[in-house]
Order: sequence, then C-alpha cells, then structure tokens
Amino acid sequence: MKINTKLQPGDLTAKLRRFWEVSAGKIRQIEKRYDSSKGSPAFTVKGRYTSRGWTEWTQGFQYGSSILQFDATGERKFLDLARRATVKEMAPHVSHFGVHDHGFNNVSTYGNLWRLMNEGQIPENQWEHDFYELALKLSGVVQARRWTRIKDGGFIHSFNGPHSLFVDTIRSLRSLAISHQLGHVLMDEGDSQVSLLERLHQHAIATATYSVYYGEGRDTYDVRGRVAHEAIFNIRDGNFRCPNSQQGYSPFSTWTRGLAWAMCGFSEQLEFLRAVGDKSVTPLLFKAARATCDFYIDHASAADGMPYWDTGAPLLHYLGDWQANPADPFNEYEPVDSSAAAIAAQGLLRLGQYMGAKGNRYRQAGLTVLDTILEPPYLSTSPQHQGLILHSVYHRPNGWDYIPPKCKVPCGESSMWGDYHAREVALYIQRVAGKKPYLTFWRGGGS
Repeated sequence: MKINTKLQPGDLTAKLRRFWEVSAGKIRQIEKRYDSSKGSPAFTVKGRYTSRGWTEWTQGFQYGSSILQFDATGERKFLDLARRATVKEMAPHVSHFGVHDHGFNNVSTYGNLWRLMNEGQIPENQWEHDFYELALKLSGVVQARRWTRIKDGGFIHSFNGPHSLFVDTIRSLRSLAISHQLGHVLMDEGDSQVSLLERLHQHAIATATYSVYYGEGRDTYDVRGRVAHEAIFNIRDGNFRCPNSQQGYSPFSTWTRGLAWAMCGFSEQLEFLRAVGDKSVTPLLFKAARATCDFYIDHASAADGMPYWDTGAPLLHYLGDWQANPADPFNEYEPVDSSAAAIAAQGLLRLGQYMGAKGNRYRQAGLTVLDTILEPPYLSTSPQHQGLILHSVYHRPNGWDYIPPKCKVPCGESSMWGDYHAREVALYIQRVAGKKPYLTFWRGGGS
C-alpha cells in the first residue's frame, strides 16, 4: 500500500456527505423491493440483493445499516425503520444457539440502538432501554455457551462444529463484552457461574495463538501477520491439529476478509479492555493486531489499499507486480474484495488510535483505504444497483459470486457485510473529523 501520509479525516468530508446520500437511496430501495420471505439479504446478483442458505448472519447488517444512517444524518425515518424491524425480526437471532455470529446480528441492531440511547441521541425510555439490555445480555451468554474446551483454554466454535475455530468470530466477541459489562454471567450446570469476560479472554487467546502467524517458525508458510481462516482441533484431547480454510484458497494462504476480521476484532477488543481496565491479555492481542495490520499493509493490499480476495489466489501472478498499482476489479484473473477493505480500514484506524502518537502508520493506512472506498469504482452511484460498495466477494471456492457477461471473474456486486462495515467506518471517521464522541460498541466511550 502506498500510504497517503498527508490525508486527514476532515479531508474526507465532501466524500462522506456524498456517501451518505448514496447510502440512503440504497436502504430505501432494499426496504421497498426486497422480498424478506426469501431469507436475509446477503449479496447482490445483477445489482439486486439475494439470500444464500448458509446461516442467517446478515440480517443484523441490514437493519443496523439504517441505524448508522440515522446516526450519521439525523434522518428519523431510518431510526423508525430500524426500531420496527429489530422488534419484529431480530428475536430469533438472540436465541440462536447454532451460529458464531451474535456480534454481527445483535450488536449491530440491539447494540446500536442501546448505544444511541446511552449517547442521548434518542430519548431515554426505561422500558425500551431495558429491552435492548435484556437482548444483549442473553445474546452474550448464548454465544458464550457455544464452547469448545482445549488443552490451554477454549473457544466459541463455528457452525462447522466443535472442532472448528473461525478467525471471523473475534469480532463476535463484542456480544460477550457487552453482556459482561451489563453484569451478566452464563449460568451453567449446578448453578455454576461462568465469567463472560474470561470466555472472551480465552477465545481471543486461542484466535491469536492458532489463527495468526508471527514469523516464528510455526510451519513452512509462517509469515508474520498471515491468517488462517479456520483452526482445527481434536475435541477428544483438545490439541490443535492443523490450519484450514473454508472461504480462502488454502490453509497456507491468507483469505483477506478473514485477515480483515482479525485486524478489526483485535483492535476493537484492545480498546474495550483498556476502557474496562483489563490488561491481562493485552500483550498477545496487541501482538496479533500489529502483525495482521502490518501484513495487510505490506503483503495483502494493492497500492490504493484494496486487496484481492486471497494473497495466494492461483492466478494472481498474472497481474505482475500487483502491489505496485491500484487494484483492478475488472481484471481477467482474480477478484478484488472491497468488503475486506471496508472491515480492514476500521481495524487500521482503531489500532492507530489505540497506539496514540506511535500509531500514525496505521491511522494513515486506514484513511488511505477509506479514501479509496468512498469513490468509484467502489462507491455504487447507480440508482438501479441496490448495493453500496461494489466488487465484494462472498465465497470464491464455492462459486457463489456472480460473474457478469464478458467478464472472467466476479465483479460489480455488493455484500451486506461490506455495505454495513463501509457505513460503520464512515461514521467512525465522520465522528473523528467532527470531534464528536468516539464510536464504540460498549458503554462509556473510548479514546
């Protein structure tokens, strides 16, 4: 990445204004035209949002986007839409024992509404406030109950089963964090009380230990900051067996959205733990956050900060010195993943903020990525297209992504997670530029 060292948050003001104007139209169009009976919208095909049967992990992004839109613009209709939809649609996600996505679905909806009330952006209503808190308390313990014990701790296992640790879930730890902050615990057999903070610690340690590489000779492909999408364990003896990948090219290359989840998740947990005065796991999480962010900057992104879908994608070499040039989403060999960039940008910015004066490299890298996302060819300005950020990839190995006529790789489509995280990082930097309260998922604010 060629980091723009002079770019400041205020320099993005005009682009942010345009971004929110475009975003509003996308939300209205989805609300008007999407058939919710088909399931949660996940990604677009020919510019129209469609669902995909894997797990229901994207509905929180759909309604959470409306909350972020209200937060950024003050347009009450988006708040009203999100409130109604959260009450009507989101309860099954609170009690969903089958997924590792509670931080995605429930913190994006109940959590964002709770945050707005805590910030005074919506009037205090005790029953409404208690409703959000009850949902968040329960979401945290339901997520924490999905637990696999290993010889040196444990982790929240993925929908693949108890043997499977996904790197994605580091960002779902937000559900445990809020529930813990609200004074909740997991009540288990014999009325034993399980600390949600301790489970957060153990999951974060497992992810930092087994999902992230540090250039310390772990295997032949040990490059500092590289990430494995999935870590596999023997559930009988609790031993780690091998890395794996579901959505990346291989266990020994780096799926860039998995990398981005790690960047954002570790950086945000560092901020949370600092806010609650907990330093017990900070050194390891800080090591993981810096390693993954450095890898993104030095190995995973093109000159403009945009990544292709996997650093080991088999045809990437046909693009030559691809890191020296801006990413080309219309190339003939490998797709770009803009959703990874949207998630990574926030991770870079938060790590930079966490490090203070020593974090300038990460802060400026995050601004560089965001600056690229906020304009074409990534910002979707066509009113006929329901997506906000173009050139997102869902599951390249499974062939789920639409390839337009006359193209050889997926391009021109959007994802609900990419659109949501673009809105979230845009709101984050808008608050920074406007010297507004720092954006956090927990109560009490941050840096």
